Amino acid sequence: MMRVTRSIIPNLFTLANLFCGFNSIIASTSGEFERAAVFILLAGIFDALDGVIARLVNSTSEFGVELDSLCDAVSFGVAPAVMLYSVFFHEWLNWGILLASLPALAGVLRLARFNVQLTSMEDKLYFRGMPIPSGALVIVSYIVSVHLTDIIPDTAKPLAIVAVTVLAAGAMVSTIKYDNLPRPTKQALRQRPLIFLVFLAGVVAAVFTKGRAIFPFMMLYLIGGAIRHAIMVVRKRADEEEDDDTIEESETDPFSL
Repeated sequence: MMRVTRSIIPNLFTLANLFCGFNSIIASTSGEFERAAVFILLAGIFDALDGVIARLVNSTSEFGVELDSLCDAVSFGVAPAVMLYSVFFHEWLNWGILLASLPALAGVLRLARFNVQLTSMEDKLYFRGMPIPSGALVIVSYIVSVHLTDIIPDTAKPLAIVAVTVLAAGAMVSTIKYDNLPRPTKQALRQRPLIFLVFLAGVVAAVFTKGRAIFPFMMLYLIGGAIRHAIMVVRKRADEEEDDDTIEESETDPFSL
C-alpha cells in the first residue's frame, strides 16, 4: 500500500504545473495561442506556490527539486518552444525548428546547472542566469502582446521574434545575476524594498493593462539584469587594478632617492 505523506501536497502543485504545460502545448498545436499563454501563466503560478507550500508543511526535499525541474522543462521550455513554432517558425522549415527549440534547449541546460549547483533548500536572492519561468514569460508575453497584434508592422515581426527568442535563450544560459522572485512577506520588504516595490508595480500594471504590460516589464528585467551585471564587472576590474597599483607602490624601496 502506498504511503501518503505531507510531501504529496506540494508535489500536487508541481504536477499541476506540468498539467498546465501539457495543456498549453495542445492549445498551441490547435492555434489557440492566447489560451496556450494562459496555461503557461497558470503553470508559473503553480510553480511559485509549490515551493511556498513545501516550506509551510516543512517538506522540502531533493525529490521535490528534481520533480520541479522536470515539470519546468515541459511547461517553460517545451511549451513556449512549441508556441513559437506554431505561431511563426514553422514557416522557416528546418531553420525554424532550430530557432524554436532554443528556449527548450537553453531552459534544460539552465535547470541542470541550477540542480548541480544547489547547496541548500533556502531561497536565494539571486540566480545565475535568468530563471526558466522568466524566459518563458518573456517569449509568451511577446507573442500575445506584440506578435499577434498590430503594434509593430508585419515586416518587422520576423526580426523581432528571432531577437526575443535568442535574447531569452541567451539570458537563461548566461552567468548574469538575476533577482529571485520576492516573497510577499514583511521580511522580503525589509530585505529588498526596491525589488519588492518594482515587482509589485509590475503585477499591478499587468492587471490594469490586462497583461499588455508584462512584456515591457519582463524586457526591463532581462536587460536591466544584464546592464547591472556589466556595471559590476567593470567596477570589479577597476578595483582589481587599484589593488595592483597599491601593491606596486607598497613595494618601492623607502631608502631610494
